[in-house]
Amino acid sequence: MIAIDASVLIEVLFEYPTADSSELVIRDALQRGPLVVCDVAAAEVCARGDSAALMASIEEMGVRYSMIEQKTAMRAGEMANRYRLRQRVQGARPRDRVIPDFLIGAHALMQCQALITRDGGFHRDYFKGLKVIVPSEQ
Repeated sequence: MIAIDASVLIEVLFEYPTADSSELVIRDALQRGPLVVCDVAAAEVCARGDSAALMASIEEMGVRYSMIEQKTAMRAGEMANRYRLRQRVQGARPRDRVIPDFLIGAHALMQCQALITRDGGFHRDYFKGLKVIVPSEQ
């Protein structure tokens, strides 16, 4: 099972210039097995417009819905705390990373085998062992 980040879905649904590479990666992932969007990524997409229509479009793509489990939420919180501590030690002001970024990464790590995202650097850094698929890197 492969998870998909909101950033990639938004590119495709709203026909961004980079949508073609994302569509290719989505098609390839669907041939390998189930492709899922977690509740947090779905909410990020739905914040962009007509929720029912956007979720219907996601389902038409063949993407399934996958809720985040308790253990995954706990891991996301641990990683967010690690991020804040790391920033403090480095004397850096924490970037505007919010809990959804950590929830999406933890979902992919703990409930799936990979994540399709445009934010590969962040996910590789904080979710060691997660296979990260970035459409432009294909």
